[in-house]
Amino acid sequence: MISKKEHLIKYFESGIKSLNNSKIGVEHEKFLFDLNTNKRVDYHTILKMFNALYEFGWKPILENENIIGLKKNGKSITLEPGNQIELSGDQLNSIHEACSESQDYLFEIKQVIKKLNIKIVSAGFDPISKISEIPNNPKKRYAIMTKDMPSGGSLSLDMMYRTCGTQLNLDYNSEEDFIKKFKVINSIVPISIALFANSSLVEKNNSGYLSYRSKVWQNTSRGGLPEIFFDNLNFEKYSDFVINFPLLFIQKDKEYISGKNYLFSDFMNGKIKELENRLPTENDLTTHLSTIFTENRLKKYIELRSMDSCGWDCLCAGPAFNTGILYGNLEEAFELISKWDKNKIINAYLEAPKKGFNTQLMGKDLFHWASKLMDISRKGLKKRDIIGKGGYNETNYLKHLEKIIENKTTNADHMIDKFSKKENLNDLYDK
Repeated sequence: MISKKEHLIKYFESGIKSLNNSKIGVEHEKFLFDLNTNKRVDYHTILKMFNALYEFGWKPILENENIIGLKKNGKSITLEPGNQIELSGDQLNSIHEACSESQDYLFEIKQVIKKLNIKIVSAGFDPISKISEIPNNPKKRYAIMTKDMPSGGSLSLDMMYRTCGTQLNLDYNSEEDFIKKFKVINSIVPISIALFANSSLVEKNNSGYLSYRSKVWQNTSRGGLPEIFFDNLNFEKYSDFVINFPLLFIQKDKEYISGKNYLFSDFMNGKIKELENRLPTENDLTTHLSTIFTENRLKKYIELRSMDSCGWDCLCAGPAFNTGILYGNLEEAFELISKWDKNKIINAYLEAPKKGFNTQLMGKDLFHWASKLMDISRKGLKKRDIIGKGGYNETNYLKHLEKIIENKTTNADHMIDKFSKKENLNDLYDK
């Protein structure tokens, strides 16, 4: 049972991996649309898709009698609130392996969806649907989230039902290593927002934002970029943050109940009457950590969460970019950001969804810093020198971002340009 801060510290310490055993895990979310109606697919259609994926070796994940996802080996496909699907990848050794995993997944998904007349949209925000048009599903925690979260953030339901992102999970080799990686990755959030912006359209109109998804997350309950994240945040300080963070929901037997009246500290002190005052287990802690929706967060690994979902051509680019920095060239990155003022970073974070590369940070625009970080990442991937089956190292996956830097044009710019000229919904679907 978890009753002391030391229990949380030990939990985070248990995530420490040796340098040679550091893994890469990629998660990416996609919107699914019915081509006959241009509407988001319903749960009944999801079940058809899941059923068709069984032939590729996927097995069902059940919540009571309902199928809420699939699993195969070390990876899973999970169902988001508005029936977005998310691949949570296996723990892998290289970007080569992560990219191959995504390509295999793409192949399987494509075989299935073309039979069901479904198309994918790879964007950070649903460019077509009104929130009232999006069907839900029977996953029980989402009912509580839908009810409780709007009180803590005006765009919380948009986050749940109309956003898709790409997440990257990376390990830490010591507490000191975590401190440096976490400070770096939080400091470069504004650059990540600008570089991976891909959510400019809302309800078929230009939103005025390059990353409307990031705007939404800034106005989501339990989200944001806390000031404390720019300190030298060790396991103890992060534990304090977690302990004093409100609960979202609590699992009681096979049901979920609202946690809105409690902090995790109440749980640790046996003060939750609905649970007969029992103390939290490690599973309860894991659940709580997964409901902290900050731009980055700590579990038994670091989860990076600031990238819009993007097309299959750029899917490997984000993980490669961040892996090069955090695994390949951390010291140079840390030296760079150590000169930045946290208040200026936070201001850039708030402005980046709208201004993109034109956002100012420390007297330079984010395009300047994106170019600097690309160089750092490239050097880091070269240093790793992991050769794939094609005979090239991981720098190959930066090509998409190199084009963005070269042309000063993001995926969001392309989306605005392409759609404004034709206003054809087909242009929004993955090819």
